[in-house]
Amino acid sequence: MANGQWYPPEWPDRIRALSSGELTPATPRRAATVMLLRDSVTGPAVHMLRRRASMAFAGGAYAYPGGGVDPRDDDHLVRWAGPSRATWAARLGVDEPGAQAIVCAAVRETYEEAGVLLAGPTPSTVVGDTTGEDWEADREALVARAFSFAEFLDRRDLILRSDLLAAWARWITPEFEPKRYDTFFFVAALPEGQRTRNASTEADRTVWIAPGEATAGYDKGDLLMMPPTIATLRQLTPYGSAADALAAAPDLTPVLAQARLEEGELVLTWPGHEEFTKHIPTRGSA
Repeated sequence: MANGQWYPPEWPDRIRALSSGELTPATPRRAATVMLLRDSVTGPAVHMLRRRASMAFAGGAYAYPGGGVDPRDDDHLVRWAGPSRATWAARLGVDEPGAQAIVCAAVRETYEEAGVLLAGPTPSTVVGDTTGEDWEADREALVARAFSFAEFLDRRDLILRSDLLAAWARWITPEFEPKRYDTFFFVAALPEGQRTRNASTEADRTVWIAPGEATAGYDKGDLLMMPPTIATLRQLTPYGSAADALAAAPDLTPVLAQARLEEGELVLTWPGHEEFTKHIPTRGSA
């Protein structure tokens, strides 16, 4: 292949079913993912996970820590530092409870999958070390959804540091996918004193990599990625530091793939991202 673009093999048949009206789109579930950044002498690097090859979906693909929103985090008011919930709601285009839950998901997933916790005992501090046995027990309980992230913050008497995050992009899983997500992408700087680790059961490798290096690897076909991942990496390349990226305010218009029948082909496009356009024969496999 010319690049590292990954498409599920069942997409052509599902696109045909959607086009013919045989497929009813699933309702997207809210999700959050975080591009965790740290500075180096050559500019910012981003923390990425490689999904295990055994994973049914996007096996071997590079991605960021992320996952679904826990609806329990909508209603339980958490202690909060940084921009208000109203400010976040306006930025994300959701209501205030939803904004809290989405930000909670971003912070929770970064902790669950990378061991980095964007929370602290005061509005201007973060936890220094989360590697002890008691911390690990709580992290595993979060992964198992034994309690919500809001409850975890209460148990630990911690304040969520929403000021350490910035909203970056919003992508919605195509209508022909059986599992769909309305995913908010965030950027965050690695807090001083904390370290990443591969805490995810779904990843076999983690790397810190410059966005330009990652996109070059994708372009050569060496690094496998899905469209939202490579698109957001390309958006990161102009920034000289993590602080510069956090200060940016990219457009959050949702990106949703579209499929249409054109001259005997199914054409799959992502508006604003022409590089991902795919032409699928109406008969046979892609």
